Amino acid sequence: MSDLKLRPEISFTETFFCSAFAACFAELCTIPLDTAKVRLQLQKKTVSEDGVSVSKYRGLLGTVATIAREEGLSALWKGIIAGLHRQCIYGGLRVGLYDPVKTFLVGSDFVGDIPLYQKIFAAFLTGAIAIAVANPTDLVKVRLQAEGKLLSGVPRRYYGTLDAYYTIVRQEGLAALWTGLGPNIARNALINAAELASYDQVKQTILRIPGFMDNVFTHILAGLGAGFFAVCIGSPIDVVKSRMMGDSGYKNTLDCFIKTLKNEGISAFYKGFLPNFGRLGSWNAIMFLTLEQVRLQIVIHFSL
Repeated sequence: MSDLKLRPEISFTETFFCSAFAACFAELCTIPLDTAKVRLQLQKKTVSEDGVSVSKYRGLLGTVATIAREEGLSALWKGIIAGLHRQCIYGGLRVGLYDPVKTFLVGSDFVGDIPLYQKIFAAFLTGAIAIAVANPTDLVKVRLQAEGKLLSGVPRRYYGTLDAYYTIVRQEGLAALWTGLGPNIARNALINAAELASYDQVKQTILRIPGFMDNVFTHILAGLGAGFFAVCIGSPIDVVKSRMMGDSGYKNTLDCFIKTLKNEGISAFYKGFLPNFGRLGSWNAIMFLTLEQVRLQIVIHFSL
């Protein structure tokens, strides 16, 4: 999938469904890591009786183990329905629109290699458009993931994905479904640009190494590389997005950023970095590998 340029045999509709399927499969496989990441990003240090700062969740595996022990294994898949809703919309649009937008930017008569900055800009635009449509699904997913073990007598906020949509609209208004849209657009536009452009570049670099071919191993390596660059660029915005969606105590994006920086320091913006990479790296590896294979099967099938 050099430069993520879609073959002429693949239509926009086919590309949309291929990428939506690949994104949903990756989401299903990796959402426990995402749940751990969200909990790490949202947690705030507490002070014990002896004055020592303590944290409930520590590290990727520690957080997964704590959630599973206290809330059961099913808690690791909290928000999976909303997550699949998100990937069907966001995952399908961001890749499906990428090639048409890229062609629009350079013109249909353009011949030769498309400049890297045009690829980045195209991916930035498609990421922004896709998440603007999918923001309600992202909000519900984060709200469900943020819920920990309930205390005795404390009512549950939401009783499922559909109930969460309904409750948010009823209690907070329809516009509340787009809470955190600013940081979410910034995060997903940047991460989409980082993922698509870096996947292309890493894959091309690997294929220049003697002995490497355009196969499953190359797709996995390129996907991990895309995930690493995406986390490095998007982690600070991701923390702000998760906190705004999970906590209504912030006035706006800037207020969330300032309060987080003032109260916890710059390191707070990289909370859950390793879980985030574990999640995003594995997610990208699975997604791009699945996308490459599904697209290849479609090309082969319709070529027969």
